[in-house]
Amino acid sequence: DAFVVTPIEFPGGDIGKLAVTGTVNDLAVAGARPICLSASFILEEGLSIKTLERIVASMRETATSVGVPIVTGDTKVVSRGAADQMFITTAGIGIVEADVSPQRIQPDDIVLINGYIGDHGMAVMVAREGLGFESDVTSDCAPLWSLIERLLRECPEVRCLKDPTRGGIGTALNEIAEAANLCIEIYEDALPIRPAVMSACEILGIDPLYVANEGKFIAIVGHKYAQLALEIMRSHPLGRDATIIGSVLREPPQRVLLRTTLGVRRIVETFSGEQLPRIC
Repeated sequence: DAFVVTPIEFPGGDIGKLAVTGTVNDLAVAGARPICLSASFILEEGLSIKTLERIVASMRETATSVGVPIVTGDTKVVSRGAADQMFITTAGIGIVEADVSPQRIQPDDIVLINGYIGDHGMAVMVAREGLGFESDVTSDCAPLWSLIERLLRECPEVRCLKDPTRGGIGTALNEIAEAANLCIEIYEDALPIRPAVMSACEILGIDPLYVANEGKFIAIVGHKYAQLALEIMRSHPLGRDATIIGSVLREPPQRVLLRTTLGVRRIVETFSGEQLPRIC
């Protein structure tokens, strides 16, 4: 994976933490225990050594927190103006410990998420645009393997996992529904969105369903185990705000529907158009 966020340091994280987190989480939602990472840096001429040291220290701290060593890498320097301070490319190896995929989803399954949506994307945008809020908007950037491992170990019938990064939960749920050939219905009044994030979205004209997340994952579980899954997630620091946001239907296939607070349903399309630039 490659990471090109601007600014490279933002409330709640930085490009180094983001790079480790993104790769660890890609492995985790595939049901794989992360084993090791590589990291390749492209640095713009003139980048402050102190900034580079902070980013590298952040990467080390994040990788150490989940016991995943960075075992190899590379560094290149390009001319001033040829890169936006720093780009990082990572690769990860993991051992698959669970079969989780959209093909395992069944009608009546329940859709959960481990906390508030849109925090990362709005934290980056607020920092970039210099917007001020009474409540700070902070990125949710965090490696999720410890929470996912517990969920996989303690909850039967975990069908599918997905991290809603670029494109947000709207795009992630559409990808799941299309692969499963089923319908996913989510409930507007159940979606966890912080007031500060909603305010930022309204100011910038952005739908929070399509805002990037870096410390969240969607879990689809058998309906008999929905409450158990919720309790397991809420017992972990990275899932204390977990909630049920929807369910799986048979019809219409390959669609995501939003049941609004007025009780009507509208189609949630896959994101189209220009996505937020340099967000992850």
